[in-house]
Formats: sequence, C-alpha cells, structure tokens
Amino acid sequence: MAGSAGTPGTPRVLRAMNDRAALDLLLAHGPLSRTRIGKLTGLSKPTASQLLARLEAAGLVLATGTSEGRPGPNAQLYAVDPRAAHAAGLDVTPERILAAVADVTGRTVGEYELPTPGRRPAQPVVRQVTDALDGAVKAAGLARGDVHRLVIGTPGAFDPNTGRLRYASHLPGWHSPSLLDELAAALPMPVEYENDVNLVAIAEQRLGAARGHEDFVLLWNEGGLGAALVLGGRLHRGWTGGAGEVGFLPVPGAPLVRQVTKANSGGYQELAGSQAIPQLARELGIQPVPTGPYAEVAAALVAQAARINEGPHLRLLETYATGLATGLASLVSVLDPELVVLSGASLTAGGEPLRTLVQAELEELAASRPRLVVGDVHEHPVLRGALESALAATRDEVFDTSR
Repeated sequence: MAGSAGTPGTPRVLRAMNDRAALDLLLAHGPLSRTRIGKLTGLSKPTASQLLARLEAAGLVLATGTSEGRPGPNAQLYAVDPRAAHAAGLDVTPERILAAVADVTGRTVGEYELPTPGRRPAQPVVRQVTDALDGAVKAAGLARGDVHRLVIGTPGAFDPNTGRLRYASHLPGWHSPSLLDELAAALPMPVEYENDVNLVAIAEQRLGAARGHEDFVLLWNEGGLGAALVLGGRLHRGWTGGAGEVGFLPVPGAPLVRQVTKANSGGYQELAGSQAIPQLARELGIQPVPTGPYAEVAAALVAQAARINEGPHLRLLETYATGLATGLASLVSVLDPELVVLSGASLTAGGEPLRTLVQAELEELAASRPRLVVGDVHEHPVLRGALESALAATRDEVFDTSR
C-alpha cells in the first residue's frame, strides 16, 4: 500500500495504513486467521504476523480461538477487541431520551430510557442528558469516563452559526443559547449534535437499504415529516442545519402555512404528515380509528390499509401515496438522487403496497425517476445512527497507530 497524497511513505505511515486496513477487515468479516488477513491485505505472512502482534500489544485485537472443519492444522483466529473503546448515542424526543452505549465492534452493550413528559422539563436538559447517559453506561457495566464520544440526535438542528436549536419548537428546554457550553462542561468526552433524520440516513447508509449509494434522499414520517439529503456520499446539512426540513415545504393540495416555524408545520406536513392519516381514515369511513399518539395511530392505520389493500383502505393508501409523491416530486426535481429511502413508522408500515403506489405517483409527477425502497433499519433507527456516527469517529481515533 502507498502513502496518501502529500504524506511521505514512511514505514510508520505505511504500517498505520496496513493496521487500519486489517482492523476494518476484522470489523467487516469477523474473526480471521493470519493467513486470511495476509491475503485480503496483500501482505506477506511474516508482515501479517508482525501486524497482528503489534495490534494485539496495543489492545486492539485479541486471539479468539481456532478455525475448525478445514483440512490441515487449525489456524489461530483474531478479532477486534470489543473492549478497545466505547461510544454512546442519544435519541431525544419531547417524550423521552433513549440512550445506548456500543463497544468498538458496534455491539450495543447498554441501553436506558429516561421519560421526559410534560411541556416544561422537570429537570434541566443537562441533567436529563447526563442521567440518560449514565443509565446506559451503568447498564453496560462501565463508567462515564469509558465513553470516548457521544452523539446526540434531536429533532431540528443546532445552527452552526449560533449554536442554538432551530426547527424544533416542540422540544422544551433545548433552546437555551448556553446549552451546548453547559453540556460540554458537564461531559468528559467530545459531544456532537445531529438532526434525528440525518442519523437515520447514516444508519441506512452504513447498515441498511442505502448501503453502497452515494446520492440518496431519505424521507422520514413519524412524529414529523422530514428528509435527509446525502450528496456525493456526505450529508448535506445546509447553512443553518435546516436542509431536509421538508415538512415546511409549500405543496399543491394544502393551504399555504405562514410563519411556519411558529406553527411548527407547513404544507407538506399538513398534506402527508402522520397527523393527517387518522382524519383521512374517518373521511373514508374506516372504523374504528384507534386512539393514542397520532404517530402510532397513523402507523396502525397504514399497516391495516396495506394488509387489506382494497375498498376504502386502498383509497387511503392511494391518497396518502399521492400526498407523499407531491412533496417528493419537488425534492427529486432539484436533487436528482439515485435512490429514495422511505423510513419512519408511518411509511414502513405500508410496506410494498405503499412503496409501489408512491413510486407510480412519483413517476407521473417528476421527470427524474429514482428508485424507491423501504428502509431496513427498524429498531430505534435514530439511536442506531447516533451510535454509528459516534463509532466512526471513535474508530478513527483509537485505530490510528501512527501516533
């Protein structure tokens, strides 16, 4: 392997590049033998042996057993040591903070849920964050100082120009201009903040339906309607962090909403957001309409409609698909993505019947015709994206053996 542009090909740099390549292979493939690592990296057997000895001494890999069931002597297998580092993620909603800790291999080792009901937080936000994090850390059998990095996912986005949370007026307590400084002072590890839908896109890009795709849009519909934009393999966040706040998008078929941030809604949200589905069901004569949080009710109605898929249930799916495609048409006309991922309970509940209808409608409404797929990451996708984001930076730090 050669040094990167502008980097001298010194033995230390080349060793570090080979070390990282081997560690990435072990993460991707699981335990591997010295011979297999050598073949996959193109290194000689003696060089591969030196590499593994170096990584083992650094506490980054460990011997995990031997290969069995093959001709010849059993070979020693090596894997990334899960104790080498830990990272944490938080998924913040108005109702609760969900926290998790993962080891460096990506395995979740501790989770904790902190309820945060009420329009006024019972505890200051900094206390909520630390309590949620400490709960997950304790569940993992670790101490707070064992966590290398924390990524916090919230609705809206922290404006990089002001440090204040925007586009999330429904998140009580999170709008203080000093919040980021207070969190930095309270926590011993680096902390990053990311929009929740952007984190879902990271999870789908690393683990799910968008693997291998450099240009895609993720449309999310659960508590709110939003999107994440991945262009050239990177998240596009916008000047104020508000790229993808498509719920505010004016669309045909819905009245113009003015002062959208005060209303915390817009035309696309009114037309195709989760809160529109129970009313649509009533208009179509679907009974009974369940009671409960509207996102859960919407998902249940969409799932039922996709299962029955005829009569008023089919009309609900068709009307919902037209509303979704109406907003998507603007997005794909501007961005021309390769792929659109449908995520969030009010979209994934519709499965293939809903996806097919939205695809057909979008092809009628837009010149660009991206492929639509349903997201694969279903269990706490915001939290999974936060962990993946934190793990990526943590691995870059702890796997760098050139220092």
